[in-house]
Amino acid sequence: MTATELGLPALRTATTRDPARPADARLVDSFGRVATDLRISLTDRCNLRCHYCMPAEGLDWMPREEQLTDDELLRLVTIAVRDLGVEELRFTGGEPLLRRGLEGLVAASAALQPRPDISLTTNGVGLARRAEALAAAGVNRLNVSLDTLRPDRFASITRRDRFDDVLAGMRAARDAGLSPVKINTVLLRGVNDDEAVDLLRFALDEGFELRFIEQMPLDAQHGWERTEMVTAGEIMAALSEHFTLTPDPAHRGAAPAERWVVDGGPTMVGIIASVTRPFCGACDRTRLTSDGQIRSCLFARTETDLRAMLRGGSTDAEIADTWRDAMWGKLAGHGIDDPGFLQPDRPMSAIGG
Repeated sequence: MTATELGLPALRTATTRDPARPADARLVDSFGRVATDLRISLTDRCNLRCHYCMPAEGLDWMPREEQLTDDELLRLVTIAVRDLGVEELRFTGGEPLLRRGLEGLVAASAALQPRPDISLTTNGVGLARRAEALAAAGVNRLNVSLDTLRPDRFASITRRDRFDDVLAGMRAARDAGLSPVKINTVLLRGVNDDEAVDLLRFALDEGFELRFIEQMPLDAQHGWERTEMVTAGEIMAALSEHFTLTPDPAHRGAAPAERWVVDGGPTMVGIIASVTRPFCGACDRTRLTSDGQIRSCLFARTETDLRAMLRGGSTDAEIADTWRDAMWGKLAGHGIDDPGFLQPDRPMSAIGG
């Protein structure tokens, strides 16, 4: 099945440069933001079936021939770091551990100059046996998705019985020096919204850093309802009954998580409130999908096709300038509160976190 048949967003190829765009080599946009953080989706495939992300039967995965090869992906990463001022790389999925040769991709990226900061977002399944190799290849830190501490709930949410594997992976990553290991948690109303305090206590005991993420309209089923989302305010209220939370004195910058010091420190807890407390004004991210499309925003309705340029003989300079054009056109915000907001056609598993 082709991308068109899957109903993926309209694509843009090379464009004529907007005369208003400044002669700046970086990925600047018309609102003064500069993208220095590249999120790279390595695959749309996943070995879990979280019900807030995809249906039980999974999705129609991307054909292999549409996916970037290792050489193509590394060429784009090189252009981003060498020519466009990208300083941070985050490998995501789907589930990035399903990408063959992941450690090689990381090592090649770590060899670039200037050396980018490299992180990984994973569901943790299979991490235990690969944490040391990933650290040796050049991963600096990672995030692991974990929504519950109850194995029965984990199996219900993910439709897979892999709770023990995920915990083992988190501990292996910590022991391999990939710290602080950050836990990404989505609270679901009526499902696990009673576990906020327990999850934070677990993180404190284990030396992990917990980050709650408001559920976003990025599910494949397009069933997201704002009224069903557990908000940042609700999460703070629940935690504040049991912990003393002090705002992080460090400047937040472009970080998506607002952070608090827990009980005087040193442990922090964060909340990514993309819906109720959007941080679009400070966004520094540019996104590359596994089939070579540039997205200026997680919620973008359009994409810019760099894969066609790679396979059509374009030079690095031409690709870089097309990437700059794509980011110059970035909108001011994600528009979730706008009356005309439309959820992206691609689900989170195909965009990358």
